[in-house]
Amino acid sequence: EEMVNYFDYDYPPPDSRQPPFRVSTELAPTPWNPKTLLLAVGIKGYELPKTQLPPANLVFLIDVSGSMNAPDKLDLLKPALKLLTRQLRPEDKVAIAVYAGAAGMVLEPTPGSQKAKIEAALDRLSAGGSTNGGAGIQLAYNLAREGFVEGGVNRVILATDGDFNVGTVSFEALKNLVETQRKSGVALTTLGFGTGNYNDQLMEQLADAGNGNYAYIDTLREANKALVEQMSATLLTIAKDVKIQIEFNPAVVEEYRLIGYENRVLRREDFNNDAVDAGDIGAGHTVTALYEIALKGSGGNLTEPLRYGKSVETAEARGDEIAFLRLRYKQPDSDVSQLLEWPIRRQSTVRDARETSERFRFAAAVAGFGQMLRGGRYTGRFDYDDVLALARAARGPDPYGYRGEFLTLVGLAKSLDPGKGGESGQMVR
Repeated sequence: EEMVNYFDYDYPPPDSRQPPFRVSTELAPTPWNPKTLLLAVGIKGYELPKTQLPPANLVFLIDVSGSMNAPDKLDLLKPALKLLTRQLRPEDKVAIAVYAGAAGMVLEPTPGSQKAKIEAALDRLSAGGSTNGGAGIQLAYNLAREGFVEGGVNRVILATDGDFNVGTVSFEALKNLVETQRKSGVALTTLGFGTGNYNDQLMEQLADAGNGNYAYIDTLREANKALVEQMSATLLTIAKDVKIQIEFNPAVVEEYRLIGYENRVLRREDFNNDAVDAGDIGAGHTVTALYEIALKGSGGNLTEPLRYGKSVETAEARGDEIAFLRLRYKQPDSDVSQLLEWPIRRQSTVRDARETSERFRFAAAVAGFGQMLRGGRYTGRFDYDDVLALARAARGPDPYGYRGEFLTLVGLAKSLDPGKGGESGQMVR
C-alpha cells in the first residue's frame, strides 16, 4: 500500500471543508485475473495552497547519534530540512532540538524570515554517541507546547534512522510516549533516513500514534516531494483517525481481499470505537485502497464454498449493491468521530478495463508490481511486461517524473528477477 500511495491519482477534491475530503470509487475487471473485479477506493483531502497555511510552530528534532554519521543520514538530513526552511514565512517559527546520549536545544524558536540563522544551526550539527530518542521526544514536545499557536500548525518533525538504543527503547513505550504527548495538540511527522539499521516499522507507527505522517528520505528529490511539493499535506492535518470499513454483500460477493495494509487492519469492533487510533489525512492528501473481489458464480474464488454459509436473505434484498462503504473521521480538534456512508452498486462496474480512468489503471499496475515483488501468489501469469504495458498506457501527466521512475524500476526488477516465489496471505470469505 505504501507503493500504491506514493503516487498522486488526481482524485476530484471536495467542494468544501465539510466534509474535509471526497471519496471516489471505481470497479472493473482485475488486470491479473479476469474472473475477479478490482475495487479502488480513493480519498482526497481538501486542498490548501501553502501560502494559505495557518502560522506554523515547528520543532526540528534531529538524531545526531553515531549511527547518523553517514552520507545518506545526517549529511542528507541537513539540506533536506533546508528545503523546508526556505518555504517558511515570517509568521512561522522553528526551534531545533537534538539528541544523542542526551537531548538539548541548539536553536531557540526563530522566525521563518531568519533563514540564514536556521540554516547555520543545521550546518553546525555533527554526529556522535548513543541514541536516547525518548529524551529527545520529551524535549521537542516541551518546546512545541511552549510556542503553541492557537489555530496554527503545531508539529514536531523527527528526523532519524529510528535506531534508539538507550533510555526509552521499548517499541510500545515509545508509542505510548507519543500517544500521551499528542493530547497537547502537537502532531508528529517522522522523516526516516539511511539503510542497514533503519527501523521502518517504528517510524511509521510513531507517526500514526502522533496524529501525523511519515516519509522516507533517501535523496534530495524525495525530500523535495515530501517537504516542498506536498508541504500542505505534510504539515496541516485536516482529518484525524480516518477509518474505512467495507461490508461486502454475501448474496453477490463470494470472496474478497484487501491488497496490502497488513499492519493497519482494524478489528471490526474498533471502527466505532473513538478511543482507537487510526491514520490522519493532510490538506490535499490522497489515500488509495484496492480490494480484489470474486463474485458468486464468477469462478474467481480460491476456496471451497462454506457448507453452512451465512444467511443471505437480507442481502438478497439489496442485490444491486456489491458493497457498502463506511468512513469515520474526526475533526483535528475533536475526539468524536463523524460517519459517512455510500453504497457501491453493481451497475457501476466498468466491463472493459480499458475504459477505466488512468488513475485506476496506473494504481492497478503498481499494485500488481508490488504483489509480484512479494512472490505473486495471486497475480497468476501477470508479468513485468504486463505491468509495463498497463502503466505506460495510463502514465498520463507526469510533471515530476515519478511515474516514469516507476517504469524504470519495473524494468530493472524484470532484469534482476530469476523467477517467482510465494506471497503470504489469503482471501477472506
